[in-house]
Amino acid sequence: MSQPIVVPVALGARSYEIAIGPGLLAEAGQRISALAPKARLAIVTDANVAALHLATLTASLDAAGLEHQTITVAPGEASKSFATFAEVCEGLIATRVERGDLVVAFGGGVIGDLAGFAAAAVRRGMRFVQIPTSLLAQVDSSVGGKTGINSRHGKNLVGAFHQPSLVLADTQVLDTLSRREFRAGYAEVAKYGLINDAPFFHWLENNWQDVMAGGPARVEAIATSCRSKAGIVARDETETGERALLNLGHTFGHALEAVTGYNSARLVHGEGVSIGMVLAHEFSARLGLCSQETPSRVAAHLATAGLPTRIDQVPGGAGTAGELMNAILQDKKVKRGKLTFILTHGIGESFIANDVDPSAVTGFLEEKLAGAGKLGA
Repeated sequence: MSQPIVVPVALGARSYEIAIGPGLLAEAGQRISALAPKARLAIVTDANVAALHLATLTASLDAAGLEHQTITVAPGEASKSFATFAEVCEGLIATRVERGDLVVAFGGGVIGDLAGFAAAAVRRGMRFVQIPTSLLAQVDSSVGGKTGINSRHGKNLVGAFHQPSLVLADTQVLDTLSRREFRAGYAEVAKYGLINDAPFFHWLENNWQDVMAGGPARVEAIATSCRSKAGIVARDETETGERALLNLGHTFGHALEAVTGYNSARLVHGEGVSIGMVLAHEFSARLGLCSQETPSRVAAHLATAGLPTRIDQVPGGAGTAGELMNAILQDKKVKRGKLTFILTHGIGESFIANDVDPSAVTGFLEEKLAGAGKLGA
């Protein structure tokens, strides 16, 4: 195996490394043992990941002489709930892991968020390791210390900033993802180009098929994404400023997820982000902030990669403008009733707009939904 790419996350005493490359799952025991010799581990995973990859992980831990127990939850967004959070916390306590031991978040974004939040809460804070198994988790949710669960009022409204001690992104495990899941994760890869790296977005336009196929292009795309996020997190760990740029497309995307009831059969997170990023660029163009060609280019690339880009592509419909606005107003990007959106002046030129007129957003959504109705007629 070639040496993994290592991306540092510089946070002083809480700095850690992201290792990226094929075959890292088989090396997990050795790498975790180097981080925390003789630590006991509590692995949190879901049934799907356990069936595919748990045996490889536990064999590696056994070879390194690390004691471990596993807590398995149901797959899917529904596990980011108070009930499952309580179940995981009670499970961690039952394993008798101590503050010097480690929680291992082994799965996609749902598991990373859930297990990370449990690690932040149990015994008032335990160290944890992220072993992300989806593309979305490898380039986004496993890095930066955002953990949490959903409320009936909205997504990720209960949680904590709690940085991992290590991230192991085995690119080989991505071969077991469905095409839909991989594409959904690709939306977050494209996001980094759209935020502040136009050359990366151009590279993706030319290399997206190689990223999908695997090999060096996939590793490079993940590493570039992680470097981008690591830099932003190091400068703004708790999202008081620049880190909000990482929410490009997410305010619209989270609203779409909310109105579809977080039903993954209808819409998964990355698909919502894909549509949301196109909407953010279209809204920017409507406000005269960027050219009309910019959203067309964004939509063309995401559609070519197999992602939805329009509201009318949400199965079962995207609700009403009022329902979407209710979800947007509950979003964490609201300050004193004023809407905060990530808007753009062009590809790679995103910025934080802190005082967006809610009526302008409502009008924009009404227009988009009316257009969707005409398309569906």
